[in-house]
Amino acid sequence: MLTRELAIAVYENGVVLPDRLCRKSNAEYVEYAERMLDVYRNGAGRTRRSLHQSVGRIFPEQGNCPEKRVRAFCKLLDDASDFMKADRQSIARLRISVFRAAAKHHPLVSQADSLFDGQESVVKRKVAEEHGMDWPQLHDRLFADLIENHTLKVFHGFDEGATLLSRYNVAQTQAVLFDAIETTIRATRDLRRILQFAKLAGLMVRISKVQDHYRFECDGPASVLRKTHRYGVAMARFLPGLLSCRGWSMQATLRGKHYGTPIRFQLDPTCGLVSRVVTSDEFDSSVEARFAKDWCKQLIDGWRIERETEILHRGQTAFFPDFVFVHRDGMRVMLEIVGFWTPEYLQHKAALIQLFRDQPILLAIDRKLQSRLVPVLENQTIYYKDQIMIDDVLAMLKALRSRLSFSHSLYSN
Repeated sequence: MLTRELAIAVYENGVVLPDRLCRKSNAEYVEYAERMLDVYRNGAGRTRRSLHQSVGRIFPEQGNCPEKRVRAFCKLLDDASDFMKADRQSIARLRISVFRAAAKHHPLVSQADSLFDGQESVVKRKVAEEHGMDWPQLHDRLFADLIENHTLKVFHGFDEGATLLSRYNVAQTQAVLFDAIETTIRATRDLRRILQFAKLAGLMVRISKVQDHYRFECDGPASVLRKTHRYGVAMARFLPGLLSCRGWSMQATLRGKHYGTPIRFQLDPTCGLVSRVVTSDEFDSSVEARFAKDWCKQLIDGWRIERETEILHRGQTAFFPDFVFVHRDGMRVMLEIVGFWTPEYLQHKAALIQLFRDQPILLAIDRKLQSRLVPVLENQTIYYKDQIMIDDVLAMLKALRSRLSFSHSLYSN
């Protein structure tokens, strides 16, 4: 990520707009980006300072690229590189040795005379010879431990200039989120992935159901402490994962010393930002994949099937059933498939199901686990061998529907 010092944004009417490079209005940057990549692709053995200088020379002096933007590009290119770092202790010892050797000839002058005989060029050559090098080699070694003097080892890079520009746009948006003090995400799809990315970023999430969507309120371990920025950094880490998901919108409130009152920041999948996080629609098992294919998302006896569109949550515990059956009258029943057999997994799964046993959940359990998994929902469990039979599920749905309808009628009376 970029540092706060490299963030570029404008503030208009209480809304923050991060710096954004677009093909239409910034077409010249595609060429600039390709040239920057060439500098690093061919830069093995060069120092970080040298690489940054070469990148800076790519942009015209009177162009529309501020110096902070150039530094931001260099930071992103550095992050995609491995640098050779010198041993700090050995370099420190070398400096002491050189300075002591040179001190014997103090003061140094450009040209020796009868008063001062410590000619700089002669002393440098002599000191370098004492250390088994010539002066240019010794000079490069003297401060090799400084970050700007680290040498490029490998550039992992970006596949093309457009990818670098895309990464820049995301990075500037991440930098804006450093000042976030509260964030709310509205989501209708990819619920499990959104929550997983939030947890990986170190965020705590409060979940609530609001009509046709879920509301994720993200808190960080220090979000209430206005003098720290851990929450904002966590939100910045969360952003690339969120961008890889579907069916969401985000609204954040930002507060920082560079602007007075809190301001708003909004984002959704139509923003044009592209994440490097790989999306996946793969099923967790072949059993899930086959069952979904057999149902084909069509109505069967009034039921349609959806995948991972429901969250059961209590506190910081969340449970994502594999499928949700939705009846044409609006009734929703969840299906959880249990086919993995490590003892730890089974224990965790049983605890989750026990916690949410008051919910309309069907279990489909591999027959091999029948003796290993303590019954939790005996009247709502289907056992399968190689595949889940649709007729078995329909029979269980019918029975559950009858029980729930009967319970509702008793309560109404």
